Amino acid sequence: MDYYESMMQFHRALGGLALACGAAAALAQTVPTPAASAPAAAASAPAAPSRMTARLMYELLIGELLFRGGDAPKGTAYVLNAARRVGDESLFKRATEMAIQSRSGPAALEATRAWRQAVPNSAEAGQYELQVLIVLGRIAETEEPARRFLATLPESDKVPFITALPALYQRVPDKAEAARVVESALSDAIKQPALAPAAWTSIGRMRLQAGDKAGALAAATLGQNAGAQSEWPALLALQLMGGGETKAEPLIKRYLTRADARPEVHIGYARALIEQGRQTEAHAQLDTLIRRAPERPESWLVRGALLADENKDAQAEADLRHYLKLLESAAPEAAPERSEGPDHARMMLARIAERRGDYAAAEQLLAAVDSPEQALTVQTRRAQILARQGKLAEAREAIRRVPERSADDARLKLLAEAQLLRDNQQAALAYQLLSAEIEKTPDDDGLLYDAAMAAERADQLGTMERLLRRVIELKPDAAHAYNALGYSLADRNLRLDEARTLIEKAVQLSPDDAYIQDSLAWVHFRQGNVREARKLLDAAYKKRPDAEIAAHLGEVMWTQGERDAARRLWRDGLRLDPRNETLLKTLERFGVTP
Repeated sequence: MDYYESMMQFHRALGGLALACGAAAALAQTVPTPAASAPAAAASAPAAPSRMTARLMYELLIGELLFRGGDAPKGTAYVLNAARRVGDESLFKRATEMAIQSRSGPAALEATRAWRQAVPNSAEAGQYELQVLIVLGRIAETEEPARRFLATLPESDKVPFITALPALYQRVPDKAEAARVVESALSDAIKQPALAPAAWTSIGRMRLQAGDKAGALAAATLGQNAGAQSEWPALLALQLMGGGETKAEPLIKRYLTRADARPEVHIGYARALIEQGRQTEAHAQLDTLIRRAPERPESWLVRGALLADENKDAQAEADLRHYLKLLESAAPEAAPERSEGPDHARMMLARIAERRGDYAAAEQLLAAVDSPEQALTVQTRRAQILARQGKLAEAREAIRRVPERSADDARLKLLAEAQLLRDNQQAALAYQLLSAEIEKTPDDDGLLYDAAMAAERADQLGTMERLLRRVIELKPDAAHAYNALGYSLADRNLRLDEARTLIEKAVQLSPDDAYIQDSLAWVHFRQGNVREARKLLDAAYKKRPDAEIAAHLGEVMWTQGERDAARRLWRDGLRLDPRNETLLKTLERFGVTP
């Protein structure tokens, strides 16, 4: 990102606080149109009509002509000198923007400081000065401008500015220095009851950006103690919880005991619980929120997605259709939610229709998804539907026809096609497709992992192991790679001690993953630790009802003499996924008819 783009990033972060407007618009309102020989210059040189003189007009015209003619430093200097002489804010702003557009940081800083000196109480001058200092990387100098800018804002704008600070400093290389500067700049705000919760939250987020989780948790606690009614500390706690900080959860729960708790926190907490595999608790949160605010669409969307993921299709479909109905009748201000949510709902409804074999309904729903960003996902779903009808060649062609909107789209299309082949008993062909691409990008861990899974399905175990060990070499924290290698060994009764070590490493890296817990249970079962395997599988299936986990848990039950219970569980697994290979092979091995 270059200098000018960084400035634009700053403006976007400030959002409604950015008061800058185009210089041409300002000029059109303040300057009489001069001779037709210089219309472009006249359209860009603002000044108050009462102060316009021949000299000022001359300076502004010369400044704009020089700037547009390629001599940006001289052009900026002309306008800045005029601004200093007449003390007009619109001229200071124009000089600043000219410096920004010409990527001249020092000139922009000179203009903003001259502006602030001429108009000490100008919030806009303070905004620009802070902006320029951050982009120039002079972070230590931003403390006083940030403090001063905050003081010039109306009370209604102070909390939005405070909460925007972490985004403004996000690209700063020295995160620890930025955290210290922001904390010092907010030293007065944390003493004011109306600002303290937001101030402590921003301090906590700055600490988190610097890698100080304990400091961020302490800030969230202080923020909540300063104002239990504020959602800001709870939102920080959600961020911490998502990063694995278990001690943050009580702060969220404390906030949610309030009758006026913000729905966003309920939904965020439910999503965090889902990520941790705690579906029962997530349902409780969503049910509570829907009882409190049944008119809020997003609650129905999240619960519908959770139910769909659990293959509770009838309930999921009801929730998702109710979500779409609520959006249809929502007020225009709900428009931002319309952007992605409806497309996600329709794709989930299409998946439900596909599961019950209603391919025409699935296609109708997919056709209603009009977001270009979802084109590959939609076409992949269409391809899966075609493949289920025995039209694999058409399915592959459907994926290949998706337009490539970015450099990464070709890779994503390749991965989607390989997944399609793998899911339709063409693993060897999927491996050939991926291995050809790996020759071009040998260190792409995503390609390597998918190729390893294709090799495993094609029974090329040596190739699978080589590829997975390469993934681990590239990404030592790749829990899924440790798990895949360990499970593949355990499932074939090979090198069980090594398999267990690999899977235990995966558990350390991702302790809440039900599929990894299933793998650990399976290696225990292979080693004869049936009780431990049963305990782990019970917990994994409760956390994540899944056909493959059902296959393993049912086999352990069968071994323990609980054959009727095993049959019932396997039937449940078939309802979850009637095409699951592991479950179907298990039923065949035990001679059980579905």
